[in-house]
Amino acid sequence: MVRTRHHRPAPNPKAQRPARPARTAPALAAAALAAAALLAACAGPGTASGTGPTEPASGGTLRFALGAAPQGVDPQQVGTNVSIYVARQLADSLTDQDPETGEIEPWLAESWDVSADLTRFTFRLRDGVTFSDGSPLTADDVRASLDAVAGDLGATAPLAASYLAGYEKTEVPDERTATVVFDEPNAQFLQATSTVSLAILSAETARTDPAERLQGGIVGSGPFVLESYTQDQGAVVTRREGYDWAPASAEHEGAAYLDRIEFSVVPESGVRSGGLASDQFDAVGDVLPQDVPQVEGSGGEVLTRANPGVPFVLQPNVTRPPLDDPDVRHALLLAIDRQELVDTVLSDAFEPATSVLASTTPGYADLSDRLAFDPAEAGAVLDAAGWLPGPDGIRGKDGEPLAIEVTYTPVFTGSTAVLELAAQQLRAVGVELTLRQLTAAEQSTAQDSGDYDLYYYNVTRADADILRTQFATAQRNLSLREPDDVVDPLLDDQLGEADPAARDALVADAQEEILDQGLAVPLFELAQSIGVGGHVHGVAFDASSRLLFHDAWIEQG
Repeated sequence: MVRTRHHRPAPNPKAQRPARPARTAPALAAAALAAAALLAACAGPGTASGTGPTEPASGGTLRFALGAAPQGVDPQQVGTNVSIYVARQLADSLTDQDPETGEIEPWLAESWDVSADLTRFTFRLRDGVTFSDGSPLTADDVRASLDAVAGDLGATAPLAASYLAGYEKTEVPDERTATVVFDEPNAQFLQATSTVSLAILSAETARTDPAERLQGGIVGSGPFVLESYTQDQGAVVTRREGYDWAPASAEHEGAAYLDRIEFSVVPESGVRSGGLASDQFDAVGDVLPQDVPQVEGSGGEVLTRANPGVPFVLQPNVTRPPLDDPDVRHALLLAIDRQELVDTVLSDAFEPATSVLASTTPGYADLSDRLAFDPAEAGAVLDAAGWLPGPDGIRGKDGEPLAIEVTYTPVFTGSTAVLELAAQQLRAVGVELTLRQLTAAEQSTAQDSGDYDLYYYNVTRADADILRTQFATAQRNLSLREPDDVVDPLLDDQLGEADPAARDALVADAQEEILDQGLAVPLFELAQSIGVGGHVHGVAFDASSRLLFHDAWIEQG
């Protein structure tokens, strides 16, 4: 077994936290190395709240207004930001990824070994951890959680299941040791153990029906426990007394400061910001540019952090016209003015997409030259392909208009406005883009049936393997394409590459090939933009820009 300690570049000075006692960090396998400088770049001004009093106060209720309804509360099944805001508070993971450095650090596991061939990951569990029902954390719970994800739960937890590619079993030599075994190298797995998708739940939860789990039938070891969850309305979590195993990235040990967090669903951004200004809410999600003056004018603050992973993209269904034509897909890449999307609809907290990975993701390759706005070239490409302008300005070929529908659900508040502006840009080159807004359930149905032209989404993860999850034909494959001898091998090979530089090179080639084939039309990089009242402190982001409330506190009186 190899045990290797890696030294990373210094974290971004803008993102420094107050000093805290050091904890022992584990050895980190070479396969899990991330580009620390890139992760550090995620964090900028406003990544943590806190001006005014320096001594945290225990107690109180934080009222948080979500921009969309959570999918449920099971961390292994949910994928949207608003869902994870709730689910992450209920469950912990084997490891933690430091949001400033990208280092993989202890959490439920106090140390680990990784075999040289990247097929065996042995975790030694921290002593004294218990679940919210009082039962102790054991290696059997780790095995049950991973077995469930790799088994029947996988169909409803595709992201978590993708992290377990090649999973064979989890060996349990004793109650505090779990060895996860794969039948092929899995370079991304150590980082995956830090994600909410592979949070460890009790063995009893692993045996619970997936639908029941989504509605609240979970038992985790997190700093909060679920009091209630009402679909489409919100959730309430309460402090877990006796919690004493926060990761090193947390600002304090012991139980959370807050007594309760009340999550409510408020889709209108102006209503959320107005509620914050009028003290109806203590914190709100998805603050849009027009809302910032109201938040700051009332003494509040807007916290931002860029999301790593796949930025918001339009992924084409290449099996039906007109997107089965690679020239049409190529023209879409050229016809989108990404800077205008950011400047007009979003804010300076967001960045135009410059690849199929966000710039804050380890392994990112800058492909901005291939995404330069060039409507004249887009028109020339379409002309050469026989798509000629009609009397109404919309191009056509063989009697069929160049009309495309984008399927989306507005889990990000600014989505509709972004897509409406993109439609105007595309119309300028003769492409008619219509919007088809669906609920999350309807979009899942459309995905399963392949009933879409363009599928709009983003996925957050601080590891480049997210490309395999989204673009490999054996994984989610929203393009519905057939296996090929270029993209698939690149995504498979990076999974078995232990050398970080060699892995980055494979990932860079994959990004280029995905754009060359027009398998995604990148739009913009998502950033979390959270409004907090002036009396709220300690709200933090993890390495994947998900909210953490363990250190959050509110001024009393």
